[in-house]
Amino acid sequence: MSTLFNNYARRPLHIVKGAGTVVEDANGKQYLDFTSGIAVVSLGHAHPAIVNAIQIQSEKLWHISNLFESPEQEMLAASLIKNTHYSHGFFCNSGAEANEAAIKLARKHTGKSTIITFDQSFHGRTFGAMAATGQEKIKQGFGPMLETFKIVPFNDPAKLEAAIDDDVAAIMLEVIQGEGGIHAVNPEFATVISKICASKGILCIVDEVQTGIGRTGTRYAYEQTELKPDILTLAKGLGGGFPIGAMLGTADLFDSFGPGTHGTTFGGNPLAVAVAQEVVNHVFEEGFLEEVRAKSDALIGKLRGILPDHFDIRGQGLLIGIDCKEDVAPFIRQAEEAGLLVVQAGSNVIRLLPPLTVTEQEIDQAVEILTSILLVQTTT
Repeated sequence: MSTLFNNYARRPLHIVKGAGTVVEDANGKQYLDFTSGIAVVSLGHAHPAIVNAIQIQSEKLWHISNLFESPEQEMLAASLIKNTHYSHGFFCNSGAEANEAAIKLARKHTGKSTIITFDQSFHGRTFGAMAATGQEKIKQGFGPMLETFKIVPFNDPAKLEAAIDDDVAAIMLEVIQGEGGIHAVNPEFATVISKICASKGILCIVDEVQTGIGRTGTRYAYEQTELKPDILTLAKGLGGGFPIGAMLGTADLFDSFGPGTHGTTFGGNPLAVAVAQEVVNHVFEEGFLEEVRAKSDALIGKLRGILPDHFDIRGQGLLIGIDCKEDVAPFIRQAEEAGLLVVQAGSNVIRLLPPLTVTEQEIDQAVEILTSILLVQTTT
């Protein structure tokens, strides 16, 4: 009997080490990791620069708490807000924590309570983030949710406009719904959100826990839309595998998060900040982002060139979904047996999340494995 709670449907696979895109299990079998720890290992496993950053920082200081000044946090925040409309950052430990901070800041700043989110969204599993999430399966069994969240259909301007009233503090969305099936905000809907927020004094919160830090081919996915969010949340790829979350905000929000309004014991600790700074230094280089976009074009192009139209291939950067129009769990098991690790996005979508450092050869290998499995499905 396991000594762990059974809240994860774990695969019977024990990964013991990795390098780049390749991981190895306890039996010595190797796999291409197109999960990246669910969009976390942005520079691949055991990237030398990250290993070096951890080694250097671990010999200096691990933890001191947020009672003291942190020039390292200041530098990381400056890197994240550079050439954006943001002016300040807050560091925590995870995406759910970043979203909780965003929810609190929006309500504190506006003095209003209602936050509008969308069907099939995913914002985390803490009580505030869970209440914001537009998936009922996440909420089952936990009793009444926190109040004043309105969940409306995604990409439906009329339903959004009908939900607006004088108590709305913010509209909160993912520009690409990762857990919800790889659905992107369409340009018309982004325009409607922008106009509503500007005309009604409503804040726009964009959850980029999964899409941020180069995952979609730009620093932040919102940069590929008309949206100009007041609050941005980050995690996953920011730490390259080390736990860290962040919330960025505009200058006019600064006074609403004064001493005592919010906090975290471990958030922005020296080890996490050192690693995140190394990740950002690599990923935010324009040449690196250009490579991500080129790899995305290659991966999507190869899949569309081989798979029939029955399969809807969508996404941006290296966040790609293959909608198979049926349960994909058997395909994921077959891919694992063939040496490729992938993850679902909803029941019918295979989600591809390789490290941003994935090679062209590794893309070709993954495409060959996936298409051989899916093409058999279309002939049976």
